Amino acid sequence: MNIKTANELRSLFLKFFESKGHKIIPSASVIPENDPTVLFTTAGMHPLVPYLMGEKHPMGTRLTDVQKCIRTGDIDDVGDPSHLTFFEMLGNWSLGDYFKSEMIPWSWEFLTSPEWLGIDPERLAFTVFEGD
Repeated sequence: MNIKTANELRSLFLKFFESKGHKIIPSASVIPENDPTVLFTTAGMHPLVPYLMGEKHPMGTRLTDVQKCIRTGDIDDVGDPSHLTFFEMLGNWSLGDYFKSEMIPWSWEFLTSPEWLGIDPERLAFTVFEGD
């Protein structure tokens, strides 16, 4: 696969997880509703907190999205090659449906399969958190 634009990457990501039974949900507002503890949506999981805490999502237990986010914690660094205030976070969400045994092979498939991103496995590096 030869991805040329961010739009192509977004579409491919959503299509991949849709093929795994996920429902595509829209990006929530960057100004959170019903959460006075934060000024902005800062992560993909932020709008899903009630569902991650056990509330039932109306679209099911497998979701995927491209969430618009704003972060200002390192705003003084904005302007260098790696710091921004606005970005879009690609997300796939299991609300009590699946865990690592399914997700790790799916990640590998999305990254390395010629049908998807087709990245050479020799060019990938991974880290693992040793804790629980």
